[in-house]
Amino acid sequence: MNNPMVRRMEQYTRFSDEDRRLLDELVSQRQRHYAAHEDIVREGEHSPDIHIVLSGLACRYKLLENGNRQIMAFLIPGDPCDSEIFILKTMDHSIGAIAPSLVASVSGDVMKDLLLNRPGIALAFWWSTLQDEGILRERILDEGRRDAYSRIAFMIYEMLLRMRAVGIIGDTAFDFPITQADLADATGLTPVHVNRMLQRLRDEGLIATQGRRWTVLDIAGLQRAAKFEANYLHLDRARDEPESEAGKRLKGLI
Repeated sequence: MNNPMVRRMEQYTRFSDEDRRLLDELVSQRQRHYAAHEDIVREGEHSPDIHIVLSGLACRYKLLENGNRQIMAFLIPGDPCDSEIFILKTMDHSIGAIAPSLVASVSGDVMKDLLLNRPGIALAFWWSTLQDEGILRERILDEGRRDAYSRIAFMIYEMLLRMRAVGIIGDTAFDFPITQADLADATGLTPVHVNRMLQRLRDEGLIATQGRRWTVLDIAGLQRAAKFEANYLHLDRARDEPESEAGKRLKGLI
Protein backbone atom coordinates (compact mmCIF):
# COMPACT_ATOMS: atom_id res chain seq x y z
CA MET A 1 0.00 0.00 0.00
CA ASN A 2 1.02 3.62 -0.40
CA ASN A 3 1.72 4.15 3.29
CA PRO A 4 2.18 7.81 4.32
CA MET A 5 3.67 6.75 7.67
CA VAL A 6 6.51 4.96 5.89
CA ARG A 7 7.15 8.06 3.76
CA ARG A 8 7.11 10.20 6.91
CA MET A 9 9.48 7.93 8.84
CA GLU A 10 11.88 7.41 5.96
CA GLN A 11 12.75 11.08 6.14
CA TYR A 12 15.06 9.96 8.94
CA THR A 13 16.10 6.40 8.21
CA ARG A 14 15.70 3.74 5.55
CA PHE A 15 13.56 0.76 6.50
CA SER A 16 14.25 -2.81 5.57
CA ASP A 17 11.69 -4.50 3.35
CA GLU A 18 10.49 -6.42 6.39
CA ASP A 19 10.01 -3.21 8.40
CA ARG A 20 8.00 -1.67 5.56
CA ARG A 21 5.85 -4.77 5.31
CA LEU A 22 5.13 -4.73 9.05
CA LEU A 23 4.20 -1.05 9.02
CA ASP A 24 1.97 -1.52 5.98
CA GLU A 25 0.14 -4.34 7.76
CA LEU A 26 -0.28 -2.31 10.93
CA VAL A 27 -1.90 0.71 9.34
CA SER A 28 -4.18 -1.38 7.11
CA GLN A 29 -5.78 -3.51 9.84
CA ARG A 30 -7.77 -1.02 11.93
CA GLN A 31 -8.87 2.19 10.25
CA ARG A 32 -11.61 4.67 11.05
CA HIS A 33 -12.98 7.74 9.31
CA TYR A 34 -13.43 10.84 11.47
CA ALA A 35 -15.63 13.76 10.50
CA ALA A 36 -14.39 17.33 10.54
CA HIS A 37 -14.29 18.67 14.12
CA GLU A 38 -14.60 15.17 15.62
CA ASP A 39 -12.16 14.27 18.38
CA ILE A 40 -9.82 11.32 17.86
CA VAL A 41 -8.62 11.30 21.49
CA ARG A 42 -9.82 13.69 24.18
CA GLU A 43 -7.79 15.17 27.00
CA GLY A 44 -8.23 13.06 30.13
CA GLU A 45 -8.91 9.84 28.21
CA HIS A 46 -6.71 6.76 28.12
CA SER A 47 -6.21 4.81 24.94
CA PRO A 48 -4.37 1.49 24.59
CA ASP A 49 -3.58 2.40 20.96
CA ILE A 50 -1.63 5.00 19.06
CA HIS A 51 -3.29 6.76 16.13
CA ILE A 52 -1.76 7.61 12.76
CA VAL A 53 -3.24 10.04 10.26
CA LEU A 54 -3.54 8.42 6.82
CA SER A 55 -5.47 11.16 5.05
CA GLY A 56 -7.05 14.49 5.89
CA LEU A 57 -5.86 16.94 8.54
CA ALA A 58 -5.89 16.83 12.35
CA CYS A 59 -4.42 18.90 15.17
CA ARG A 60 -3.14 18.78 18.72
CA TYR A 61 -5.04 21.23 20.90
CA LYS A 62 -6.06 22.25 24.40
CA LEU A 63 -9.25 23.97 25.52
CA LEU A 64 -9.26 26.53 28.31
CA GLU A 65 -12.10 26.90 30.80
CA ASN A 66 -13.41 29.92 28.90
CA GLY A 67 -13.65 27.87 25.70
CA ASN A 68 -10.58 29.34 24.02
CA ARG A 69 -8.57 26.85 22.03
CA GLN A 70 -4.81 26.64 21.46
CA ILE A 71 -3.62 24.51 18.55
CA MET A 72 -0.08 23.24 19.17
CA ALA A 73 0.44 21.44 15.85
CA PHE A 74 -1.30 20.46 12.66
CA LEU A 75 -1.08 16.73 11.86
CA ILE A 76 -0.79 15.65 8.24
CA PRO A 77 -0.89 12.18 6.64
CA GLY A 78 1.89 10.01 8.02
CA ASP A 79 1.98 11.72 11.41
CA PRO A 80 1.55 9.66 14.58
CA CYS A 81 -0.92 11.59 16.72
CA ASP A 82 0.01 10.25 20.12
CA SER A 83 3.04 7.96 20.16
CA GLU A 84 3.17 8.16 23.95
CA ILE A 85 -0.50 7.59 24.84
CA PHE A 86 -0.31 3.83 25.47
CA ILE A 87 2.23 4.35 28.30
CA LEU A 88 0.31 7.24 29.92
CA LYS A 89 -2.64 6.97 32.26
CA THR A 90 -4.48 9.78 30.51
CA MET A 91 -3.95 12.10 27.56
CA ASP A 92 -2.80 15.61 28.55
CA HIS A 93 -4.20 17.27 25.40
CA SER A 94 -6.74 16.47 22.70
CA ILE A 95 -6.34 15.32 19.11
CA GLY A 96 -9.09 16.42 16.76
CA ALA A 97 -9.84 16.12 13.05
CA ILE A 98 -9.97 19.49 11.32
CA ALA A 99 -11.09 17.98 8.02
CA PRO A 100 -12.55 14.53 7.28
CA SER A 101 -9.69 12.18 8.09
CA LEU A 102 -8.79 8.52 7.88
CA VAL A 103 -6.90 7.37 10.97
CA ALA A 104 -5.25 4.02 11.73
CA SER A 105 -5.08 2.60 15.26
CA VAL A 106 -2.10 0.48 16.30
CA SER A 107 -2.11 -1.53 19.51
CA GLY A 108 0.22 -0.22 22.19
CA ASP A 109 1.42 -3.77 22.88
CA VAL A 110 2.35 -4.21 19.24
CA MET A 111 4.09 -0.83 19.22
CA LYS A 112 6.11 -1.74 22.34
CA ASP A 113 7.25 -4.92 20.63
CA LEU A 114 8.30 -3.01 17.50
CA LEU A 115 10.21 -0.40 19.51
CA LEU A 116 12.05 -3.09 21.47
CA ASN A 117 12.80 -5.48 18.62
CA ARG A 118 12.94 -3.40 15.44
CA PRO A 119 15.77 -0.86 15.84
CA GLY A 120 15.08 0.82 12.49
CA ILE A 121 11.48 1.52 13.45
CA ALA A 122 12.50 2.62 16.96
CA LEU A 123 15.03 5.08 15.51
CA ALA A 124 12.45 6.52 13.12
CA PHE A 125 9.95 7.09 15.94
CA TRP A 126 12.69 8.73 17.98
CA TRP A 127 13.41 11.18 15.15
CA SER A 128 9.69 11.72 14.66
CA THR A 129 9.33 12.70 18.32
CA LEU A 130 12.24 15.12 17.98
CA GLN A 131 10.46 16.77 15.07
CA ASP A 132 7.26 17.06 17.12
CA GLU A 133 9.21 18.76 19.90
CA GLY A 134 10.88 21.09 17.40
CA ILE A 135 7.51 22.15 16.01
CA LEU A 136 6.26 22.86 19.54
CA ARG A 137 9.32 25.02 20.24
CA GLU A 138 8.56 27.07 17.12
CA ARG A 139 5.02 27.67 18.36
CA ILE A 140 6.50 28.97 21.63
CA LEU A 141 8.68 31.33 19.61
CA ASP A 142 5.59 32.45 17.69
CA GLU A 143 3.86 33.47 20.89
CA GLY A 144 6.89 35.07 22.48
CA ARG A 145 8.99 36.73 19.79
CA ARG A 146 7.72 36.61 16.21
CA ASP A 147 5.50 39.35 14.85
CA ALA A 148 2.16 38.46 13.29
CA TYR A 149 3.42 38.69 9.70
CA SER A 150 6.31 36.30 10.35
CA ARG A 151 4.09 33.88 12.27
CA ILE A 152 1.69 33.43 9.39
CA ALA A 153 4.45 33.24 6.77
CA PHE A 154 6.32 30.72 8.93
CA MET A 155 3.27 28.48 9.36
CA ILE A 156 2.54 28.42 5.62
CA TYR A 157 6.15 27.62 4.73
CA GLU A 158 6.29 24.90 7.39
CA MET A 159 3.17 23.22 6.01
CA LEU A 160 4.54 23.40 2.45
CA LEU A 161 7.80 21.80 3.57
CA ARG A 162 6.20 19.06 5.64
CA MET A 163 3.71 18.11 2.93
CA ARG A 164 6.42 18.04 0.27
CA ALA A 165 8.64 15.89 2.52
CA VAL A 166 6.03 13.11 2.73
CA GLY A 167 5.00 13.35 -0.91
CA ILE A 168 1.49 14.71 -0.37
CA ILE A 169 2.25 17.41 -2.93
CA GLY A 170 4.79 17.66 -5.70
CA ASP A 171 4.85 21.40 -6.36
CA THR A 172 3.98 24.57 -4.45
CA ALA A 173 0.20 24.12 -4.20
CA PHE A 174 -1.45 22.17 -1.41
CA ASP A 175 -4.80 21.57 0.24
CA PHE A 176 -4.91 23.17 3.69
CA PRO A 177 -8.57 22.95 4.77
CA ILE A 178 -8.47 25.35 7.70
CA THR A 179 -10.43 28.44 8.64
CA GLN A 180 -8.95 31.75 9.70
CA ALA A 181 -10.12 30.84 13.22
CA ASP A 182 -8.02 27.64 13.06
CA LEU A 183 -4.98 29.62 11.92
CA ALA A 184 -5.62 32.17 14.68
CA ASP A 185 -5.76 29.41 17.31
CA ALA A 186 -2.46 28.01 15.99
CA THR A 187 -0.62 31.36 15.99
CA GLY A 188 -2.08 33.17 19.01
CA LEU A 189 -3.68 35.89 16.87
CA THR A 190 -7.25 37.00 16.28
CA PRO A 191 -9.05 35.93 13.08
CA VAL A 192 -9.16 39.60 12.02
CA HIS A 193 -5.38 39.91 12.42
CA VAL A 194 -4.85 36.65 10.52
CA ASN A 195 -6.99 38.01 7.69
CA ARG A 196 -4.85 41.14 7.47
CA MET A 197 -1.60 39.20 7.38
CA LEU A 198 -2.89 36.82 4.71
CA GLN A 199 -4.00 39.77 2.61
CA ARG A 200 -0.55 41.33 2.97
CA LEU A 201 1.11 38.09 1.83
CA ARG A 202 -1.25 37.95 -1.15
CA ASP A 203 -0.66 41.62 -2.02
CA GLU A 204 3.09 41.02 -1.97
CA GLY A 205 2.72 38.16 -4.45
CA LEU A 206 3.98 35.52 -2.01
CA ILE A 207 0.87 33.32 -1.80
CA ALA A 208 -2.51 32.78 -3.40
CA THR A 209 -5.52 31.15 -1.77
CA GLN A 210 -8.70 29.77 -3.27
CA GLY A 211 -10.88 28.02 -0.73
CA ARG A 212 -8.89 25.19 0.79
CA ARG A 213 -6.25 25.41 -1.95
CA TRP A 214 -3.09 27.33 -1.05
CA THR A 215 -0.29 28.15 -3.49
CA VAL A 216 3.14 29.53 -2.69
CA LEU A 217 3.94 31.87 -5.60
CA ASP A 218 7.39 32.95 -4.40
CA ILE A 219 9.21 30.31 -2.36
CA ALA A 220 12.30 32.42 -1.65
CA GLY A 221 10.21 35.46 -0.81
CA LEU A 222 8.01 33.54 1.62
CA GLN A 223 11.08 32.00 3.24
CA ARG A 224 12.54 35.48 3.76
CA ALA A 225 9.26 36.80 5.14
CA ALA A 226 9.14 33.92 7.60
CA LYS A 227 12.87 34.09 8.42
CA PHE A 228 12.55 30.33 8.09
CA GLU A 229 15.27 27.90 9.15
CA ALA A 230 14.33 24.25 8.71
CA ASN A 231 16.75 22.70 11.22
CA TYR A 232 13.98 22.09 13.80
CA LEU A 233 12.30 19.64 11.40
CA HIS A 234 15.44 17.45 11.34
CA LEU A 235 15.23 16.81 7.61
CA ASP A 236 19.01 16.89 7.16
CA ARG A 237 19.22 13.20 6.33
CA ALA A 238 16.72 13.45 3.50
CA ARG A 239 18.39 16.60 2.17
CA ASP A 240 21.84 15.01 2.34
CA GLU A 241 20.64 12.08 0.23
CA PRO A 242 19.59 14.02 -2.89
CA GLU A 243 18.85 10.83 -4.87
CA SER A 244 16.37 9.57 -2.27
CA GLU A 245 12.69 10.26 -2.89
CA ALA A 246 12.49 12.54 0.15
CA GLY A 247 15.66 14.34 -0.93
CA LYS A 248 14.19 15.03 -4.37
CA ARG A 249 10.98 16.37 -2.85
CA LEU A 250 12.90 18.74 -0.56
CA LYS A 251 15.23 20.11 -3.23
CA GLY A 252 15.24 23.90 -3.20
CA LEU A 253 13.21 24.19 0.00
CA ILE A 254 15.80 23.62 2.74
